[in-house]
Amino acid sequence: MRDYSIQHHGAVDGVTGSCHELRLADGRALLVDCGLFQGAETAADGGSAHSPAINFPIAGIQALVVTHVHIDHIGRIPYLLAAGYQGPILCSEASATLLPLMLEDALAVGATSDKQLIARVLAQIKRQTVALPYKTWHELAPGWRLKLHPAGHILGSAYVEIQLRDQLAASAPDRKWHIVFSGDLGAPHTALLPAPSAPWRADHLILESTYGDRRHSGRQDRHRQLQTLIERAFRNRGSVLIPAFSIGRTQELLYDIDSIIAANPAGGLDWSELEVIVDSPLAARLTASYGQLRQHWDAEARRRVAQGRHPLAFEQVLTIDQHSNHLAAVDYLARSGRPAVVIAASGMCTGGRILNYLKAMLGDPRHDVLFVGYQASGTPGAAIQKYGPRGGYVELDGKRYDIRAGIHTLNGYSAHADQADLVRFVKRMRHRPGKISLVHGDLGAKQALAQAIRQVAPESTISIHS
Repeated sequence: MRDYSIQHHGAVDGVTGSCHELRLADGRALLVDCGLFQGAETAADGGSAHSPAINFPIAGIQALVVTHVHIDHIGRIPYLLAAGYQGPILCSEASATLLPLMLEDALAVGATSDKQLIARVLAQIKRQTVALPYKTWHELAPGWRLKLHPAGHILGSAYVEIQLRDQLAASAPDRKWHIVFSGDLGAPHTALLPAPSAPWRADHLILESTYGDRRHSGRQDRHRQLQTLIERAFRNRGSVLIPAFSIGRTQELLYDIDSIIAANPAGGLDWSELEVIVDSPLAARLTASYGQLRQHWDAEARRRVAQGRHPLAFEQVLTIDQHSNHLAAVDYLARSGRPAVVIAASGMCTGGRILNYLKAMLGDPRHDVLFVGYQASGTPGAAIQKYGPRGGYVELDGKRYDIRAGIHTLNGYSAHADQADLVRFVKRMRHRPGKISLVHGDLGAKQALAQAIRQVAPESTISIHS
């Protein structure tokens, strides 16, 4: 007998809109994430792909747990508050610092220009936020507690271990259920972050499956491929455009570019000539916060700082804040022959400053576009990724742009674990789950991952929500 159920309010048929509810038999509930849908994905009720509406009852929700601060995991929090939620927002210590920055930008870009309203929402979020240290039990109520573990996805990311005491089961009143929500798990050897470790046990595992059907290249391979692409920019006198979300991959890319420049590779190139442009006010603020939160970095990154290097703020990094400076940079790079790497949001090319770079440079073969993250179906990024290598076109803001720039994908930079990492997460549990629910992935990825997990955990019952 068990006295809980799990309902999914997002990230069921795809990879965005993460929102999962653990509800006990007595009506009390815990919400894990509350994110926006993106791209062509639709809510479970068939609503608009971008609808922020809270279409489920919130009565009984005792707490919201935030696994990490990507918008597809936190973007509906302001609407949850508007629906009347007044309970705690539990998250890691680093996420507590980053959460207001991410939501301030999301509200300003996608919801309202009313600065006073935004300030009130952020003040309420800060009042309700409770920062939890990793690996420490937090009591929600008698017989009900949770613990956050490092997930290695972005700074502050966590997977959630929940322990329930089955007090309603007469046959076994002291039985404990361990329920684990993976959130988004990171790949091992990610720059700046320690790799996630599997929990000791899980009776029920709710597991992401974003890359459940793929394998990433290793860190050395991606480092070499990035260097090759930058060297191509030197030869072509062009730019490498990298659509990247402001948190996570932006900082990881800076870390690796610093490594390449510091190594001063042979080949007759003047690496001091390279400009590295972070064209995103939010990314600049988040990168500064990453630096302030260096106590959460992994040992390798801390050693680099101790040696006097600044992997997120090295000499050639130029951050652009003002919109006028952004437009000038687009014009300059489109006309000049100065080799450059441009990192700008949004990561799926659905908006943000990357669009102006793409409009100006997609038609010029001197330039390259490098995708380092997942491109959801229906996004401009997915269209460029698919049709660009064929010499096709993409529509941006209702206008057609031919693609002549080089189009490249480096899955090794994904912030998500790949199939082998996800299988290893299950395999390394001392007590493997009796039930595994696969979420946060396309159907093909879930099916491939389920098949791979069955090889190492044949005793687990695997469900695919689709």
